[in-house]
Amino acid sequence: MSGLSQPSQPPSPDLSIPRFFARLQDPRRAHRRLHRLQDIVVIALCAVIAGAEDWQQIVTFGRKRLDWLRGFLELPHGIPSHDTFERVFDRLKPQAFHTCFRDWVQAVSVALRIKHIAIDGKTLRGSASAKLGPLHLVSAWATAQHLSLGQVAVDAKSNEITAIPALLEMLELNGALVTIDAMGCQKAIARKIIDQGGHYALVVKDNQEHLLEDIQQAFIRALDTDFAGLDHDVYQKRERGHGRQEYRCYTVLHSTEGIRNADAWADLTTIGMCYSERTVKGETTTEVRYFIGDKKAGARYYARGLRNHWGIENNLHWQLDVTFGEDGNRVQKRHAAENLALLRRLTLSLLKAHPSTDSVARKRFAAALDTTVLEEILRADGILEKP
Repeated sequence: MSGLSQPSQPPSPDLSIPRFFARLQDPRRAHRRLHRLQDIVVIALCAVIAGAEDWQQIVTFGRKRLDWLRGFLELPHGIPSHDTFERVFDRLKPQAFHTCFRDWVQAVSVALRIKHIAIDGKTLRGSASAKLGPLHLVSAWATAQHLSLGQVAVDAKSNEITAIPALLEMLELNGALVTIDAMGCQKAIARKIIDQGGHYALVVKDNQEHLLEDIQQAFIRALDTDFAGLDHDVYQKRERGHGRQEYRCYTVLHSTEGIRNADAWADLTTIGMCYSERTVKGETTTEVRYFIGDKKAGARYYARGLRNHWGIENNLHWQLDVTFGEDGNRVQKRHAAENLALLRRLTLSLLKAHPSTDSVARKRFAAALDTTVLEEILRADGILEKP
């Protein structure tokens, strides 16, 4: 997607969204297709950029901007009804929608040379119905580019452990560091990341037998001997702002001595510890966290990755809830909710790519009021080209 390049660089038509989504197969019977599938998707995308949060609002946007939309869409039968939008998005298989998204993401990832991918889960609480609980999605986020790389729904009878490998299959990992919280600290997940050419930094808690205990004991021994003879590195960081002070100290040991079943973890070379202090209004709290990694890199490398990991919370999950109202969205049909969630993530990526320094909320508001702003967001991706 050209908008994800630096603003000074020319757009790349090879990364335009329509090119990748044109292959999406229409799930409707041919004789009942009054509206082109790509038109439905583009209208929905434009509407969500401009602030729409449900099918009715998408239709309202379409009707109010009908003349503008006809500048690049044929729309022989006007704007589809909200029932049509809901029916089409519910019949679209999320896997097929994801495939188009995945192909676009992989092309973008290669062009941008993504170096760090954070993976984390999020629940869409408003999607719960009488028969099903809320939809839970595991997402991948390129922390430096602020780009949503993909999502996978967690099966109702499963958890993130089974969804993460499926999500990894969608990603181009070559050379990238993948960070995951303790739920993803699994041998099979570490192996999959390595097999796909990536590196991992996995947070360790007590869900893996002996691993946390062994790491803690290794650091106790290292501290008792002042790291004598040990290949190690330390990185410290102090920050002040917003009425708080923070101190973090990252220490890595490039040794797996004392770690039971260390060979079961793919290419494991490094164990790490992060000690943090946080002072707010005179009260200080401390925390110690542990992690493992395959790359024999310095403490700063791991510090940057683990610190930036939480960008997925602030720049993706928080934006989706606060700016897009995702947590309160009441679309309950499973496929429709999952596909609309993917559309929101695509929209957020486009908005983040826009060079304006305004907040995402202001960009959406401006796009709703002024089609020239909306055109700026869309034109870089070839969406405004006449079909």
